[in-house]
Amino acid sequence: MIVGVISDTHGLLRPEALELLRGSEHILHAGDMGAPEIVPELEKIAPVTAIRGNVDVQAWAQRYPATEVVELGGATFYLIHDVNTLDLDPKAAGFTAVISGHSHQHRQETRSGVLYFNPGSAGPRRFNLPITLGRLRVSDGVIEVHVLDVKVASK
Repeated sequence: MIVGVISDTHGLLRPEALELLRGSEHILHAGDMGAPEIVPELEKIAPVTAIRGNVDVQAWAQRYPATEVVELGGATFYLIHDVNTLDLDPKAAGFTAVISGHSHQHRQETRSGVLYFNPGSAGPRRFNLPITLGRLRVSDGVIEVHVLDVKVASK
């Protein structure tokens, strides 16, 4: 199963990011959507599981939970916007991966057999950080991670 992972769009869903997400069978948005049209646009590609982030404070964002659990391809994902606010033990809870955003920086590590993955930011460029998103290949609970650079067309 191919799972697209995006975060911190902050109201900007780049056409280049949408192109990289094509072929996904499910998309995870790890918060800071920034605009109500982000998830409906992503849903034109695949089903979406989304959570709200710290900038998602408007009324439209209240329909999205602060955290979410979803099972895909035999793996159990826990979505939380800011991993520093994690208040549970993912391994004890049976999660295969923790998906987060917030920092705008890609990060990937495995701790106690649990994958912690932040795809970075696909929205407006912050500082000199790259614009990235993730593609996960999930099979029988095993996750293969790919970080994709969003090549932004120059104008």
